[in-house]
Amino acid sequence: MIRRFNPFARVATVALAVLLSYGCVSNPSSAAPSGASRALPTSLTPTVAAPQATTPQADPNTITTYSYSVVNRYPHDTSAWTEGLVYIGNDTFYESTGEYERSSLREVQLATGQISRAVGLGDASFYGEGISPIGDTIFMLTWKNCRGLFFRRSDFSLTGQFSYPQCAMEGWGMTYDGSQLIMSDGTSTLSFIDPAATLSSGQLAIVRQVQVTNQGIPQAMLNELEYINGSIFANVWQPQKDLPQTVVQIDPASGQVIGHLDLSNLLTPTERAAADVLNGIAYDAQGNRLFVTGKYWPALFEIRLQPPISYHQDLPLVSKG
Repeated sequence: MIRRFNPFARVATVALAVLLSYGCVSNPSSAAPSGASRALPTSLTPTVAAPQATTPQADPNTITTYSYSVVNRYPHDTSAWTEGLVYIGNDTFYESTGEYERSSLREVQLATGQISRAVGLGDASFYGEGISPIGDTIFMLTWKNCRGLFFRRSDFSLTGQFSYPQCAMEGWGMTYDGSQLIMSDGTSTLSFIDPAATLSSGQLAIVRQVQVTNQGIPQAMLNELEYINGSIFANVWQPQKDLPQTVVQIDPASGQVIGHLDLSNLLTPTERAAADVLNGIAYDAQGNRLFVTGKYWPALFEIRLQPPISYHQDLPLVSKG
């Protein structure tokens, strides 16, 4: 599968490469052996307050076509092969980047795009994928390495690993609904995961799975995920950047696609020629702000959808971590 091959790949900036070679921007002793001991997070509750429920979603069999307007445009590192994006409050994000030998976990400032801290993954063969912070722990998937990683939020130290049920399983996107992690693997399957059991056992604890369908047709290539107001928003990965760059909204209970958003025209033609595909969704629940970006994109956008995202009631209202 050629999903991760990128003929436009560029060498990261010298400064970041040096930082990652040491493993951390702000904390040089960032990595621990894979067998390092780990503790359950002090809290499995999310860190961002719940959004207010609005009008319930209408007929889940009806697909809402969203339009959008750009509210703000912010700088984004053009050397970042974005795989995961999470808003953590105070105009700050966690971002994970992929590519062999260059994968990283970063803390990024919204206004400037500045990287406050960053760590490598402790093994050049690891290909970083989606992330989700819960309590004191950041969960990170890897693509084809048959495992995921645990990082400590306070210092970005690598505290351990967890294995996938089958080594053929791939890690793509990840989000958190306030109770369970939700994971995509490149197919039309979404897996719902018990985070506490995964952390304590070192094995991915899948509670249930749902098949995602778009008007009855399996919807594969689900990449970066974000849980927003009771539904899942997923980037649909495309093998070429000149194909439509879309996001689908998914009902977590049935797996039905209930919304569609085309973001193909966010970048100018010149910017799009130098960048790669859309990937990266983050939601600020307190401020009701939606952010999107992509691989090697020069910008991170705050966008406003029309119609507004309504509260989808198939899952209880929870806050987003």
